Amino acid sequence: MRTHYCGELRKDDKEKEVILAGWVYRIREHGKVTFIDLRDREGIIQVVCVPSILKDSAGIVKELSKEDVVSIKGIVNERPKGTINENILTGEVELLASEINLLNKCNNLPFDIESETEVSEDLRLKYRYLDLRREELKNNFIFKDKITKGIRDFLHEEGFLDIETPILTKSTPEGARDFLVPARLRTGSFYALPQSPQLFKQILMIAGFDKYYQIARCFRDEDLRADRQPEFTQLDLEMSFIDEEDIFSLIEGLLSYIFKKVLNYDLKIPLPRLSHKEAMEKYNSDKPDLRKEKDEFCFVWLKDFPLFKFNAEEDRWDMEHHPFTAPNIEDMDFIDKDMGKVRARSYDLILNGVELGSGSIRIHQKDLQKKIFESIGLNDKDAERKFGFLLKALDLGAPPHGGFALGLDRMLALMLKEDSIRDVIAFPKTQRGICLLTEAPSDVDVNQLLELKIRTLKEEKDG
Repeated sequence: MRTHYCGELRKDDKEKEVILAGWVYRIREHGKVTFIDLRDREGIIQVVCVPSILKDSAGIVKELSKEDVVSIKGIVNERPKGTINENILTGEVELLASEINLLNKCNNLPFDIESETEVSEDLRLKYRYLDLRREELKNNFIFKDKITKGIRDFLHEEGFLDIETPILTKSTPEGARDFLVPARLRTGSFYALPQSPQLFKQILMIAGFDKYYQIARCFRDEDLRADRQPEFTQLDLEMSFIDEEDIFSLIEGLLSYIFKKVLNYDLKIPLPRLSHKEAMEKYNSDKPDLRKEKDEFCFVWLKDFPLFKFNAEEDRWDMEHHPFTAPNIEDMDFIDKDMGKVRARSYDLILNGVELGSGSIRIHQKDLQKKIFESIGLNDKDAERKFGFLLKALDLGAPPHGGFALGLDRMLALMLKEDSIRDVIAFPKTQRGICLLTEAPSDVDVNQLLELKIRTLKEEKDG
């Protein structure tokens, strides 16, 4: 149906017969000649429609309107002098059409894709497939593809293996609420969608896969804002037989590689490091923005976070991060005496005042893991019920290990100077967690609920 993308034709293609397919972007008439700007994923090219050359296809030109889907056969010509368009990559050539096929009409556009008139976000999200045709948004996802390819290329060269972890898993809350999925074959039981692959990547270290990574989908049932979505993408990785400096070095090398490859930006490494205490004393923030006037990107590592935080409402100590984070060896004696003094072997990566990712050196010894559980009020019975599989694995030859998770959506939004991560997610939710395109979440057929042996409170009230 096509031989080339619209945006790839150049002067070197002069006099070639090609077939293009795409969407009608603009139509202009000059006497008997019609000019069509044809658009596809790779760009735009001008098509020249002359009735005497088109013959049987000439009538189709009169029927065309914006966003119609067409295929066009023709000869690539150089544009006449004085008509070159330097604003597009194909601006030195045009296609002299010999045949046009109308593949599908576009009727009653809810908004003009080309127009600069402000369109409400709800309307854009309802017709997301139209919104994604816009040049700026389309380019965001081409950029995202380059970033993920760069990540994979770099980590492959560093000896990492891409390993998938389960989406249907056990509910082990890590701070936010889980999304729960009823298990049809075990009435009253539920899977949870993963907030992160945390426990599985630790299990992979115990299995001997000493360098793991995954571009992972994660799910958190939390209140939304510009930099949060209920489902998001993160680069997740874990390594064995390492310490903090190994993590810092790897991530700095990765960032330097992709910033240079995709933006041609030279990132100065090593990145600066601050302790949590220093950041709070100097900047009164655990997400300090260290940019000076000339800095689009300013990274900083924050380390030595408190391991515990006091929950005044419930009069107990909670974990600052998650309960699998190792305490600083120098502070071990404080665990039983003064928990507020225990530093964690955890670290955050901050970019322009935004937390981009976090990680830690993990606990790899069963006795210490049980001690940390006890410190936050998790008795042996509850620890076994929630994390028994991990405790068993730690007792069967677990190596020292640690890792990191980098929020890809947040990083892309910052790199592209977008105000919201919704513009780097193909099908995002609203701030109320609704997909306006599909109208999810939605009611389900009562027979599905009966099969799952679920009754909703709404049904009881209505009944």
